[in-house]
Amino acid sequence: MTAKKTEASLPKISSEEVERQISTFSFTSIDWIKDHWLQITIAAAIGAGIVLALLWLRNLGPRLARRSTSGAGWSAIIGRVIARTSTFFIVMVAARLVVGYADPPEIVARTIHFLFTVAAVFQAAIWARELILGAIEHRTRAENYSGEALMNAMGLIRLLVTIVVFAIALVVVLDNLGVNVTGLVAGLGVGGIAIGLAAQGIFADLFAALAIIFDRPFRRGDSITYDSSSGTVEEIGLKSTRIRGVNGEQRIISNRNLLDKEIINNSQRERRRTKLAIGVAYETDRDVLQRLPEIFKEVVEEQGLAFVRAGFVSFGASSLDYELEFESPSADYQEAYDGRHNVGMALYRRLDQEGASIPYPTQTTYTAAPDGRLIMPFPDVQPIRDVTTQGHGDAERASGKRSNIV
Repeated sequence: MTAKKTEASLPKISSEEVERQISTFSFTSIDWIKDHWLQITIAAAIGAGIVLALLWLRNLGPRLARRSTSGAGWSAIIGRVIARTSTFFIVMVAARLVVGYADPPEIVARTIHFLFTVAAVFQAAIWARELILGAIEHRTRAENYSGEALMNAMGLIRLLVTIVVFAIALVVVLDNLGVNVTGLVAGLGVGGIAIGLAAQGIFADLFAALAIIFDRPFRRGDSITYDSSSGTVEEIGLKSTRIRGVNGEQRIISNRNLLDKEIINNSQRERRRTKLAIGVAYETDRDVLQRLPEIFKEVVEEQGLAFVRAGFVSFGASSLDYELEFESPSADYQEAYDGRHNVGMALYRRLDQEGASIPYPTQTTYTAAPDGRLIMPFPDVQPIRDVTTQGHGDAERASGKRSNIV
């Protein structure tokens, strides 16, 4: 019953109605041409001139594209966008510009307006598609990105961009024709959500890869640090990035997880800073302790490195602790590593010359008499037995021989 009511409520267009509309359009057009042949001729001539001018401009696209030697420069992208202009769009632009001069009937004007709307919307979709894909290719073919696996993913990216762009164009055309697109938009939204949930991991990594390309936090060949790991970027793929660790191992991490971490791009450094903790003995001369920052500076500069700062830090358990900071003149890790070694050995020799020793952890033992006075542990003092295993009398007899208890 419900199906019958639905079918009855839908408007039906008979073949006779279609024929009548076509006949009306034909007769109206013929009458319009008879009455306004001069205006139509002038408008057609002007329209032809506009078409020729636009075709000439379109032919500039390939010439502009050939100026880019790599084929991925912005001149090539703009040239390809211009070259993708359709002839139908050019003709409809000319017709839309001159239609008012020819004073057409309403049905002819509506037809030209409808065709121009369709041509303009889909032409804009084609331009947008070419521009987006060209921008992505420009990034992927830039320095240190050529040959990566992401270039092989351009087929998938091209498909996704095409679907999205032309779906939007279709909705815009239907909306301009007076069609209620609310249901269509809702259906596309539900379908997009379903696809997104089903492949959210893949899309997340894909968009993360695009973010790496456009934002460029690092490139192939850069040395980076993330979390507690370090390595050199070998390849940026569609889903993951491959990093060669400092010990030679290959680390593979998804693009999404990598971008969620704090990334330190060591290749963008101009220099490397090194910190050294140095402890000197408490018995060191006070004047030497005061001059230690100057001594550290002299040693660092003798090794061809840049001194930053040095000074006292804390009173340690076995030493007076100082901290030294210096920088290597470049970002090369091996150079900074060798510089730290040279500075450490030079400091060791210089501290020996200054009479300042670097102590290892030690303990000092003092011997006390029964009354608490400190005495020297002479070798002739006889050890006493453990008072816990002796009687009260033995403990009293041993009270005078406690000088070697530590």
